Amino acid sequence: MKQIILMRHGKSSWDYDVSDKDRPLKERGINDAHMVAKTFGLHAPAIDFIYSSPANRALHTSMIFMRNLEFDLSKYKVTNALYDFSGNSVEQFVKKLDNSLATVAIFGHNYAFTSLANTWGDQYIENVPTAGLVHITFGVDEWSKILEGTTKQMVFPKHLKK
Repeated sequence: MKQIILMRHGKSSWDYDVSDKDRPLKERGINDAHMVAKTFGLHAPAIDFIYSSPANRALHTSMIFMRNLEFDLSKYKVTNALYDFSGNSVEQFVKKLDNSLATVAIFGHNYAFTSLANTWGDQYIENVPTAGLVHITFGVDEWSKILEGTTKQMVFPKHLKK
């Protein structure tokens, strides 16, 4: 069985005159990432590896997630393939993952993550929000064979706020 955890970066700031890759998280994005990571961590499967887009907002979100889960940084890598908004590059990246990895978390962007959550999962999601997490399981043993899976869990900040 293969499991993918898709997590969209937290809310980013447009207050700075920087490139898209350099945009930082807003305070809300930081807080939401902590909240989602802590909630997911209560029932999280063992994660074999984590990959992140090189964009600052995705990197920061992944660091918050890993710190909350006390994740081993030696099982973390940044890859340009996840700086993708269509989902094509992310899908190709996932399908080429090493089959020794059973559970992988990836940090990236929309529209890619909403599209893939709907392609791979069995629950329609209008929009994966910032700091939103979607956990999907697949009944296959090879990443190249993932097609239709089961949406096991969705953790969105708005569902956690009182």
